[in-house]
Amino acid sequence: MKTLLLLYLCLYVTWAQDVLEYDDYDTDTKAKNTTNGGTAVDARGHRPVSRGRDSYSPNRYAPPPISSGQRYRGRPTPAPVGRLAQEKEPQPDAGGCTHASEAMGALCPTGCELKNALLKQERNVKTVITELKPQIEELSRSSNNVYNYVNGISNSLRERQRVFNTNNQVASQYTDQVEDQHAYIKETIDTIFPSNIRVLQGVLDKIRQKIQKLEKAILSQNEQCKDPCITKCPIPVVSGKECEDIFRRGGRDSQMYLIQPDPLLPPYKVFCDQTTQNGGWVLIQNRLDGSVDFGRRWDDYRRGFGNIAFASSKRFCETPGEYWLGNDRISHLSKMGPTEVLIEMQDWTGAKVYAQYQQFTIQTETSNYVMAVNGYSGNAGNCFLEGALELYGENRTMTIHNGMMFSTYDRDNDNWTPGDPSKQCAREDGGGWWYNRCHSANPNGRYYMGGAYTSKMAKHGTDDGVVWMNWKGSWYSLKAISMKIRPFYASR
Repeated sequence: MKTLLLLYLCLYVTWAQDVLEYDDYDTDTKAKNTTNGGTAVDARGHRPVSRGRDSYSPNRYAPPPISSGQRYRGRPTPAPVGRLAQEKEPQPDAGGCTHASEAMGALCPTGCELKNALLKQERNVKTVITELKPQIEELSRSSNNVYNYVNGISNSLRERQRVFNTNNQVASQYTDQVEDQHAYIKETIDTIFPSNIRVLQGVLDKIRQKIQKLEKAILSQNEQCKDPCITKCPIPVVSGKECEDIFRRGGRDSQMYLIQPDPLLPPYKVFCDQTTQNGGWVLIQNRLDGSVDFGRRWDDYRRGFGNIAFASSKRFCETPGEYWLGNDRISHLSKMGPTEVLIEMQDWTGAKVYAQYQQFTIQTETSNYVMAVNGYSGNAGNCFLEGALELYGENRTMTIHNGMMFSTYDRDNDNWTPGDPSKQCAREDGGGWWYNRCHSANPNGRYYMGGAYTSKMAKHGTDDGVVWMNWKGSWYSLKAISMKIRPFYASR
């Protein structure tokens, strides 16, 4: 009875868990997770966790009885009952001279004489046997020695025969191997080597042709470079540690500059925004036309890629291009002191919003560039700290980007089943980013023209566009988005 009650309780608990949703919130909260039309929000930025547990199914297979092999033989049959032992027939006295036997048919008058003769012969026979006994023993010992010797010779002969047969087999095998190798070497020398030589000769001829083309190209370039080259996009004379330093030194125009945060490292080019909120911004990320592919490897995101800026009518590089500054440089700039980040975005109708964080730090590559932010302000929605507002419970938590490591399709550091190559946010969502499981913001995703897109248009059926969920949702890819950093001062 107790067992039945326990089984019933387990089945009830399993049923109760199956009917639960994977979000732990009440009915009123679920009602909020709908659009104006009353349908459920299709938010694919996260990868939901299913809390349904597998039902317990015990192994009900019983193995059959053992039907092969015997441990005992049959029992012996008992002796038959009721048969009496046959009585021994008495025999008449034997050896006498006066006792007759009807079975013999006659008297035995000479029995006593025969006995006396046999006794006399017994003494003579015993003497001869006593003399022959030592000889027989000696002959037995000799026979045993001869047998052991012959047996030893036979064993030795059999062992030598076995060794001989084994040696013949080994010699035959080696002979066959040598013949096979000889045939292979002969075939290689006769056919494969000549063909390989012809192939190598063809490759060598192609290399010679390429060398000749390169020599001609070098000659033509030398001819063209006799005159000094004119820079189409000159770099301003003003430079500094960062864009804030350049602004304070007089560089008030938004364009490409050279900065050198570390005097021991060479300078590099960046685009400085010197007009937005009093300037001083280093543009670390920019998307505006889809001209640069952001589905890059870890090393590309570490070094940086894309086009910093383009020339304008003033001959200076005043038009920023699509680029990623590089995680090493972003980390170095953010760790020089208190740093704030500004994220500006624009949809395909021209509407603009922004998200700003007063604290922004990227750790070094040793920690896989962990991101930490705080102090949100703006009108785009706080994706980094709060996640996607369309979601609730655990589904929202898994879209928070704060505290996440950087991930690319060849370096999986997200929270979606680490180590499983089939479950990688960067591979499904189109670019490198600080993915959780997976995102509420995806600025480095795939660029879609026109804004709205569907799961059928996506490569993996996920919202892999340039997404900021708290503004436009999962299935709207922004026209432009940029990230800028500068030193934070409370008196700004």
